[in-house]
Amino acid sequence: MNKGSLYMIPTTIGDVKDNPKDQIAPSNLITTIGLSHFIVENIKTTRRFLRQLDPKFDIDNSFFSILNKHTKLNELNNFLQPCREGKNIGLISEAGCPGIADPGASIVSIAHKEDIRVIPLIGPSSIFMALMASGLSGQNFCFHGYLPIDKSLRIKKIKQLSSFCIKGGSQIFMETPFRNDALLTDLLINLNEDIKLCIAANISSDSEVIKTLSVKEWKKDRPKLNKKPSIFILGND
Repeated sequence: MNKGSLYMIPTTIGDVKDNPKDQIAPSNLITTIGLSHFIVENIKTTRRFLRQLDPKFDIDNSFFSILNKHTKLNELNNFLQPCREGKNIGLISEAGCPGIADPGASIVSIAHKEDIRVIPLIGPSSIFMALMASGLSGQNFCFHGYLPIDKSLRIKKIKQLSSFCIKGGSQIFMETPFRNDALLTDLLINLNEDIKLCIAANISSDSEVIKTLSVKEWKKDRPKLNKKPSIFILGND
């Protein structure tokens, strides 16, 4: 029996969550609504997403496995059983592309070990959209995920990223929205004033703002991020 495939299915970001077809390629829609097995971060939001793609989607006869930060490693092996039986599975993140800044990579790693084909579908990623619009280096960059919560460790990491910028390349990271302003304070205090800082907030929403200035310039006109989902990029370009 031929094994099924694992489809990496992007979901929407920004305000278009009420109309996902604005960001979802038609080919993705056809693939997604043809599946009945899914690995997801949140069943409720995934069901809503599927129904928005197709109001007649058969939710009742679909199967969902939950993969989030609370999922135990010994549970993952069972998630791919449909693929072993010749059925395709869709892996769906809460926002953007699965496998990037979410737990999806763990199940993909198992799929590779079992020779299960992994098929990535095109879709929005706030990380790459921020980099595209930043004016900073897209030839040499590194994504660092979330910086440490502990203040002393966070400042140490910021200074490390600052030294990386001197060598060239873009340093990308993010923060939980309610800690954005505290992070920005630490960035403005601890970064060299000549370093470029891109702040990309509310990407793909009507209130989207993506702006790159030197740290010195940001100090003169500091934004209030409040709880806006944001991506931060440092660079010297």
